[in-house]
Amino acid sequence: MIGLAPEPSLAILALVLGLAVGSFTNVVVWRLPRGESLVHPSSHCPRCGRPLRWWMNVPLVSWLLLRGRCGFCRSPIPVTYPLVEALSGGLWVLMAWPGVGRLGALPPLLNLLAGGLLLLWLLPLALIDARTLRLPEPLCRWGVLTGLAVTLGAVLLQPEAAGLLRLHLLACAVGLLGFEATSAAAERLLGQPALGLGDARLAALLGAWLGLGGLGVAVALAIVAGALFGVAGRLSGCLGPRQPFPFGPFLAVGGGLAWLGGDGLAALLQRAVVAGF
Repeated sequence: MIGLAPEPSLAILALVLGLAVGSFTNVVVWRLPRGESLVHPSSHCPRCGRPLRWWMNVPLVSWLLLRGRCGFCRSPIPVTYPLVEALSGGLWVLMAWPGVGRLGALPPLLNLLAGGLLLLWLLPLALIDARTLRLPEPLCRWGVLTGLAVTLGAVLLQPEAAGLLRLHLLACAVGLLGFEATSAAAERLLGQPALGLGDARLAALLGAWLGLGGLGVAVALAIVAGALFGVAGRLSGCLGPRQPFPFGPFLAVGGGLAWLGGDGLAALLQRAVVAGF
């Protein structure tokens, strides 16, 4: 059951951590598709190459102080940078809400950190896929391993949840194999893949973090949202008849909502399906 509000101190901590992670997410989204190191060189202007001073690298604040321009060459800094930082900060605050999560009754701080780690993978994956139509395999692989490790930690802290790791391992396999089978079947019927291998890896990541029930919720939400987007895009002319569009962002949003909604959202969707029939 989701509580009314998080503790103020926990919410402030979540906001600070979320803003910092959002700043790092911008680095990942810019560098990883280009094959650049995430740690070297230090943060710098992509136009003039000069390293940023510490006060030029404060999430949200620096962009406002610099009025959206590099402090050296005055090149414009895309507004997406502060928007990603603000989005990350807001999502981390939501992760601090009592009752969210899919790992049992963890202490509030540990539950926040678990949700934040999930966001650490989902947000850059969604943004990279939206830009490049690709989901980097290293992010998906480490996201799966981290999800299983966090689930194991939750089991060790909660002996009554001993079966949790087994269910998450099963969900990981179901997500990967189910999406690969769906893509293969669609390729035979349509002559082209309907889903990429990256989508299957992202589904495995969601299974590792959310378990079977959470994975089902995430995929159901992603299918509905993706279908609405596709229909709207084709009716408006923004998408061609067979033009592909990224499915990863919809999976990421579905996964985030499945985590935030906990078991209550899964039960609500089940009742809606039963009522529909």
